[in-house]
Amino acid sequence: MTIYDRLIKVQDLKYRKFQIPLVPNINSNTMIGVRTPDMRKIANEISGSPEAKDFLATLPHKYYEENLIHFFIVSMIKDFDECISAVEKFLPYIDCWPVCDQSSPKVFKKNHERLLPYIKKWISSKHVYTARFGMRMLMNEFLGEDFKPEYLELVASKKGDDYYLKMMIAWYFATALAKQYDATLPVIEKHRLEPWTHNKAIQKACESFRVSDEHKEYLKTLKTDKL
Repeated sequence: MTIYDRLIKVQDLKYRKFQIPLVPNINSNTMIGVRTPDMRKIANEISGSPEAKDFLATLPHKYYEENLIHFFIVSMIKDFDECISAVEKFLPYIDCWPVCDQSSPKVFKKNHERLLPYIKKWISSKHVYTARFGMRMLMNEFLGEDFKPEYLELVASKKGDDYYLKMMIAWYFATALAKQYDATLPVIEKHRLEPWTHNKAIQKACESFRVSDEHKEYLKTLKTDKL
């Protein structure tokens, strides 16, 4: 049974109808309509098998859900070098935010020192979803014990007009305000981000339960009208 056959077996047409408007930048004909738990189950069932190896080697895929399963499988690779190789091979084929955002390789958490140069490279990419993935990994892995204020500049200096790129920058800084408020606040106070992204970061921070009410009230005073 192919990956496509497995997906068709758990197809949910009502879910497909719901999903299509959420990912407007890809061809709806490439969407089968499969819920995430079902896709993760398929990925878990074949991870590490010859079938999975052949599937990862076959790019590009035709269907949106095939891309998701691809990245779910990659996220389970336990060897760092093998995982990085698989990630780098796949990044150019990512064409939408759900595929970009739903996979977080587990092996990254134990290899921060080795991971950081790749994150810097990914963020500098002109490919929107490679850059978005890099920023998300920086957000996921380096806003805790391994945080350094200089990492904020990697995202603050990223420029681009793409909506999904700007949203990631805003998401990163909203999370940074929640986890590293004192270090992150000067970036907002100095209006280092583009106006729309600046305001969106503040909005998302104010929607977070991890940001104190006092901090939220001050952040609201920093919004800009220069849109």
